[in-house]
Amino acid sequence: MEKQLKIIVHGKVQGVYFRKTTQEEAQKLGLVGKVRNETDGSVLIHVKGQEERLEDFVDYCHIGPERARVEQVKVESLEASMEISEFIIER
Repeated sequence: MEKQLKIIVHGKVQGVYFRKTTQEEAQKLGLVGKVRNETDGSVLIHVKGQEERLEDFVDYCHIGPERARVEQVKVESLEASMEISEFIIER
């Protein structure tokens, strides 16, 4: 079953390639969506795909790349309405 999630990741997650590695992980799992840095220092992710693959993706978000230090991950389920065919990094 396809689901959509809104994920907010807090901690040392900017300037450590979090967006790039998140994109790579999403592509590896066959997920679509977008990721961007927020002004409060967090990273915002909207992602859509198969439920079991989303679970693996959320697990990754708790770890991130080597230089990241994830302190908190907030996950919210949304109606699967996002119309996007790839996973992009928003600047």
